[in-house]
Amino acid sequence: MTDIVILNGRVITFDGPDAEALAITGGTITAVGSTADIRALANGARVIDAGGATVLPGFIDSHVHLFGGSAELGYLSLLGVHGVEAIRDAVRPYAASRPDDRLIFATPIDYHAMGGRSITRQDLDAVLPDRPFAAMAADHHTVWANTKAMELAGILHGADLPDGSEIVMAADGTAAGELREPEAFAHVLALTELGGRDLMGFVTGRDPEPAPGPKERAYDKQVLARGLAHCASHGITGLHNMDGNFYQLELLSELDAAGDLIARVEVPMHLKNYDPLDRLAEAEEMRARFATDMVWCNRVKMFMDGVIDSRTACTLIPYPGTDTTGDALFEAAHFAEACRRIDRMGLQISVHAVGDGAVRRVLDGYQAAREANGPRDSRHRVEHIELIHPDDIPRFKALGAVASIQPLHSPRGGLFQPYEPGDLLHPHQFETAFAWRTIRASGAKVIFSTDWPVVPVDVMPTVKGAVHGADLPPHWPDQRQGLRETLASYTCDNAWVEFNERRKGRLKAGMMADIVVMDRDIEAMPTGDLDKARARVTICGGRVTYDA
Repeated sequence: MTDIVILNGRVITFDGPDAEALAITGGTITAVGSTADIRALANGARVIDAGGATVLPGFIDSHVHLFGGSAELGYLSLLGVHGVEAIRDAVRPYAASRPDDRLIFATPIDYHAMGGRSITRQDLDAVLPDRPFAAMAADHHTVWANTKAMELAGILHGADLPDGSEIVMAADGTAAGELREPEAFAHVLALTELGGRDLMGFVTGRDPEPAPGPKERAYDKQVLARGLAHCASHGITGLHNMDGNFYQLELLSELDAAGDLIARVEVPMHLKNYDPLDRLAEAEEMRARFATDMVWCNRVKMFMDGVIDSRTACTLIPYPGTDTTGDALFEAAHFAEACRRIDRMGLQISVHAVGDGAVRRVLDGYQAAREANGPRDSRHRVEHIELIHPDDIPRFKALGAVASIQPLHSPRGGLFQPYEPGDLLHPHQFETAFAWRTIRASGAKVIFSTDWPVVPVDVMPTVKGAVHGADLPPHWPDQRQGLRETLASYTCDNAWVEFNERRKGRLKAGMMADIVVMDRDIEAMPTGDLDKARARVTICGGRVTYDA
């Protein structure tokens, strides 16, 4: 018996011709066709009248930080708030509303919140002098903290850190207030409401210590459930997490067992640059223990560098006016051996690589794995690729590597301000900065995502960023692309990259019933308005997970 029929839609199947309607039984699509044909199958089923709106496979966001994004729904945003006085006016009422918090925490805050200079702890002392206060950049690679926060975290006078992380020190020998990369700000995150548990899979890839008790686990599941509901409200039925540990996999599995998991989530094992490679045994254990349609592990995540804005992204030539190229977090030989081992285990690899130096080192590692183990359908991923050397673009297709890109990270997406030549990038580098269309034109597979909470998890602003884009100065080459291929990069292509292209990502009889009904025909609207489109109904596994 049919459970749900969707009628009168503009159904983009990504499996041949478009259709008007479809039927769902259990968790599976059972028929796709005309409204008349599908109406005949209703027989007491729930009827969803799309009213001429677009119907798509459920969106799959292939790069998120679910636990952190879920937690940050409750934090203060300082995006676009500049200057001590404006920040103070935003922070103090928020702090007053949270009298029991050990640390007042805000995210995001702009790198240029103080104009042309760096944010200091003295700036944040002026914002909130009597309580610990810290704020994180949108990219989650830099935190700024006031004096009380640094004292409480025990890092006012610095700390020993692994390579690639830095507590910026002032001339007087105390911390200036800027904490670059996860290990530098881990002690500050431990002071937040969740004790840093939400970002433990990002900072260390290990489980919280001491192990959370029943009260903490229950609270953390509530946080995750809130984030999952937020994702479902944007038409999302699948997520690829980009940080991981056993703890997150356990919480998600417990939500699933209770019937409260409303999106499918893949969680990786996170290998740090300072980890022994024997730790990869955890990845094998994760794959064996967590292997359902709703929660699974089939991937190892690594970080090769930081971000352009703090000059921690690894570049092939020094940043303009400096002698720094950022740090490659993994030594070349160590990384190549990690890739060989992971590839030999039959696991997928995804690596954060922003700068062109990091992208090259990652591709070198994938090539080393291919040469040692032989070619296979590995679908290894390179995450971000905000700068790439032209010589490395054809290597993606040659190695079967996947370019995982977030259009809204680029100034072309319209959310962040564009770089000026000679500031963070040399003039010649703009040609292949955030170059998703150029990479796609080379024959490489390109997938899209948000990196939530770096940018909002709402799919449509990212779609607009890729299709319509912002009008930028001429030194930014055009990378805009078509709507259909952009939607594919968020649906069928993201199903493909998780090795599920035969089960989801297309609207076809026999496929998983993961579907989004939009509130309008998005192909009939001006591309400049695409960010106004919203999900009206979201269905995951035949279950309505959001209904506006």
